[in-house]
Amino acid sequence: MSSLLKQHLETILGEPVKTISAVSGGDISNAHMVTTANERYFVKSSNDSSASAMYEAETKGLQQLAATNTIKVPIIFKIGHLGDVSYLVMEHVESKRPSEQDFERLGYQLAQLHLAWTATRFGNDHDNFIGSLPQSNRQHIDWVTFYVEERLLPQLEMAMRQELLLKQQIPPATKMRDVCQHFFGEVRPSLLHGDLWGGNYLISTDGIPYLIDPAVYVGHSEVDLAMSRLFGGFGNAFYRAYHEIISPHENQKDCNDIYQLYYLLVHLNLFGSSYRSSVLRILGKYFR
Repeated sequence: MSSLLKQHLETILGEPVKTISAVSGGDISNAHMVTTANERYFVKSSNDSSASAMYEAETKGLQQLAATNTIKVPIIFKIGHLGDVSYLVMEHVESKRPSEQDFERLGYQLAQLHLAWTATRFGNDHDNFIGSLPQSNRQHIDWVTFYVEERLLPQLEMAMRQELLLKQQIPPATKMRDVCQHFFGEVRPSLLHGDLWGGNYLISTDGIPYLIDPAVYVGHSEVDLAMSRLFGGFGNAFYRAYHEIISPHENQKDCNDIYQLYYLLVHLNLFGSSYRSSVLRILGKYFR
């Protein structure tokens, strides 16, 4: 962290900074734990041209999650700029390794989040990001239309432009809609975290679950569950607790595969061809 940014933080926080420690912060951001005499803060900063928009979208998403009063998120203290550097200052959450009881609480609270939404449209009133890629949240009344047009097609077209997929490997939109309608059926709108892998939740040292780094929109609750399973899952206690509140979808396994397709496409576009075989497996299973 530059001395100028340190001085700026002291001004906006109203007290001297005692220590600054580098921590993990993602693909674009530099991340630091900043300690004053009275508080610890988590500070992201970057001079990347997209950082300001990413921090604004992250702030809006955390505020939407917090407004449901179902699950904790870090408090946002300040978002701003210093020259060409964008920054986001939020609460630092001291975390621990989850116990089975912690996973139960996380599953229960995620289900409460998914039940809290009362709007009828899918999407959001603002676009955001999935990882560092733009994510369109243009609103639709119909979930299948939203998922095909705002999730699958943009990633498939990006993969084709990057020569990671061939044109003939991309199924027609009509085929994708028909297949999704068959497996999804009628879907109740839920506010989603949107990128719920193991790195995007915390369990505080006193056992309180927190959601971080969201890609929030209104969609099918099974999307968050599918993402949670993609890289190993959250443990049986999490899913048992969740399903005590919300029953599994009748086509959960197939929904899981089709929803994971989106995240695998994102990883294909971000990290390259090592994800191609997983993408092609799901495309071949459902859309040929």
